[in-house]
Amino acid sequence: MQIIGYVFVIIAFARLLAELFERLGYPGFLGEITAGMILSAVLINMPRDQMSLLAELGLFFLMISAGLEITPEELHYAGKTTLPLYAVTYLAMFLVTLPFTGWAISSDNIIAAAILSTASAPIVLRLKRFFGEDFLHVALSYAVISEVMSLVIVYIMVRIHESPGDYTPVLESILKDAVFIGGLMYVNYIIGIKHKVRIIRFLRRLKSDEAVFGLFMVFSTSLAFISEEIGMHFSIGGFLAGLMMHSDLVGTKQYDRLTTIVSGVTYGIFAPIFFAWRGLNFETELSFVVIEFFVVVYIIRLMVSSLIVRKKDVSTSLVRGAGIASFGVLGLLVGEIGFVSGVLSEHMYAMASLASILGIFTSATLGRTIKGSGKKEEELLTGAI
Repeated sequence: MQIIGYVFVIIAFARLLAELFERLGYPGFLGEITAGMILSAVLINMPRDQMSLLAELGLFFLMISAGLEITPEELHYAGKTTLPLYAVTYLAMFLVTLPFTGWAISSDNIIAAAILSTASAPIVLRLKRFFGEDFLHVALSYAVISEVMSLVIVYIMVRIHESPGDYTPVLESILKDAVFIGGLMYVNYIIGIKHKVRIIRFLRRLKSDEAVFGLFMVFSTSLAFISEEIGMHFSIGGFLAGLMMHSDLVGTKQYDRLTTIVSGVTYGIFAPIFFAWRGLNFETELSFVVIEFFVVVYIIRLMVSSLIVRKKDVSTSLVRGAGIASFGVLGLLVGEIGFVSGVLSEHMYAMASLASILGIFTSATLGRTIKGSGKKEEELLTGAI
């Protein structure tokens, strides 16, 4: 069977299970990952190099979609809360991993803590109706910051592994990354003040949605290539492109045109391939130690998150904490990069990967349970009145 046949099989089966999971109240991407796990035993002769390329495109479009969900101003505002929260969470996860690595500090702890500190934007969006719009930007900001930081951490560790004892290339790379991102945000700020009207007028002259999408893809792929050249993951360039193309800059109508097409391409084609590919490559070891590791990790993450973002009522605090402690699929990619590069052991890769999958399921279930119990209490009160 040719590659196109495998693509059709993966998309069809992934979307089928995604619909099933949606009907059960879980995010669709969990069904797509499950589809990948099932297909891994069936599609033995699949051309993996070509599928890997399509999965990379899926990650690229997912990062673009994440960037379009939030503006630089919201990220800056929410960052005042989420950066300290991420630092506390990362430290807690780092300490949690120590007993499982024989109390030895190594790249295992550093990368595993990054994987275990991520959050899942789709879970956050699913729970927003319960914890409210006022917290949504904070939760999304944490998800974005945690994903970017996990990629940065794993690539720093890979560079240190490639040039042991010489930290000059690492420092130079971090400086280049900071200048690149800071420069883009400054340019975006200046353009938004002085040239916003010109941009909106120019985009309004474009007669088709395809033209708007084409220009955006040229812009986003250019940033992706630059990101790759300076040592960052190319998907960060896609995220930055989405972050810069907010409605305040391009106008609400053009923003809606762009997000409609990007959403269709992402979630209709590439996202199912990406999530299924993660499932196809998912390898873990199921043992009492792994389950114990997950239970300890999740309880600590939920407690830390719920306390820092707490509200007066316990249920809202727990759902907020569950949103922040929802782990993330990108953690699987980070673990794969670390394992293939030789900076993450197979044992810790397996434990962190399984914890990521179980964490997503647990947060979604916890959110559903608390939300369901809250609705029942409201119905009882309404009936009593």
